[in-house]
Amino acid sequence: MTISSLAPKTEKKRSRKNKAVVNENAPLLPKSHVQESDAGFDDFNGASFSGAVFNLSTTIIGAGIMALPATLKQLGMVPGLIAIVIMALLTEKSIELLIRFTRAGKSASYAGLMGDSFGKYGKALAQICVIINNIGVLIVYMIIIGDVLSGTSSSGDHHYGILEGWFGVQWWTGRTFVVLVTTLAIFAPLASFKRIDSLRFTSALSVALAVVFLVIAVGIAVVKIISGGIEMPRLFPDATTDLASFFKLFTVVPVFVTAYICHYNVHSIDNELEDSSQMRGVVQTALLLCSSVYVMISFFGFLLFGDGTLDDVLANFDTDLGIPFGSVLNDAVRISYAAHLMLVFPVVFYPLRLNIDGLLFSSSRPLVLDNFRFASVTISLIGVIFLGANFIPSIWDAFQFTGATAAVCIGFIFPAAITLRDRYNIATKSDKILSVVMIVLAVFSNVVAIYSDAYALIKQNQTSRE
Repeated sequence: MTISSLAPKTEKKRSRKNKAVVNENAPLLPKSHVQESDAGFDDFNGASFSGAVFNLSTTIIGAGIMALPATLKQLGMVPGLIAIVIMALLTEKSIELLIRFTRAGKSASYAGLMGDSFGKYGKALAQICVIINNIGVLIVYMIIIGDVLSGTSSSGDHHYGILEGWFGVQWWTGRTFVVLVTTLAIFAPLASFKRIDSLRFTSALSVALAVVFLVIAVGIAVVKIISGGIEMPRLFPDATTDLASFFKLFTVVPVFVTAYICHYNVHSIDNELEDSSQMRGVVQTALLLCSSVYVMISFFGFLLFGDGTLDDVLANFDTDLGIPFGSVLNDAVRISYAAHLMLVFPVVFYPLRLNIDGLLFSSSRPLVLDNFRFASVTISLIGVIFLGANFIPSIWDAFQFTGATAAVCIGFIFPAAITLRDRYNIATKSDKILSVVMIVLAVFSNVVAIYSDAYALIKQNQTSRE
């Protein structure tokens, strides 16, 4: 069953203004304000297909791109690449289910769809999960940007950032100052847009920067292959009878599960799309683009560094590559990645603001029409993220637990639960079987993630005491 077949024929091609009656009711734009909100969009006739693809692609390709090469170290080249493709197909199906039930129930948001199936508590749970996930993701982005530009210290060793490497240790190359300037000069202006389609150009640039990183990695790999500096990568996991080693293979599941999470932005992008029937094509194109980038970066990252691939492959580009202009290429990789994350920030921030406003001010007038509330929520959220990234040292550990849980709920558990609830009797038997599989996969990945993170923290504490 296709998405477009569920939409009424008269709605095959609708302008932004005509869609307002359906799409601006939740979480922020109640139906009572529809006519008023129309006036604010008179000059906007709908987002283009390409703009929607770039915004969704940018939502998908975040920091997770750097963790994927390490999954191939655990699984081997062949199973690892197959897993990346399978996860892309599962993600496409989960989003297709979301959109199908959205069309049937005329919901305007992810939270609204959950509310349609499970009432006000389901809606609130979806909003809380998006808030937890996105605040955690944005704090991690800010931490990574600070690490790349200003350096980081761990276990008594200091890794110089790009600015420290170029200009030495100055007061203006310090982490807090650099992150503050980045926040005021880049994050705040880009977070001020009221439509996600306004970010289509920065999203296109963000995807291009990810491709720049890929091109550099491919170029380095080709040079090293020609010079004979690359060994044959491991194609399959090491055969082992050790239970702990076998269990460790499954620690990659949470990385795969969270690599494709973009569901919280699907409705925002769909609401602004001029032709709603194109939404499935948008999702499929974005996933094809992102999975291609994921496969290429995983392949060439693992090819380059082999069993020396670190959990964050960016750290591998902090070492001597053993080729001419290696230090220049290292800096190019790190700069392109930091710039990429800066441009991902507003796309992830957009649904965060929508959901926190919908949770706290659900009965108020639409956020886009209340400039004071829009500015207050935006400034407050950016302030919280800035403080979390700079002054709470254990924040990363906390979001290893909450982030993994919230992400799998958004990506797999909620879409599967909506399908099993099947309020409109439109789910097929295969849909429900797949939904059960997705819930089992999500719960299993959560258990594995929480166990492995807790075990690592306990071992780390024991080591530090000794």
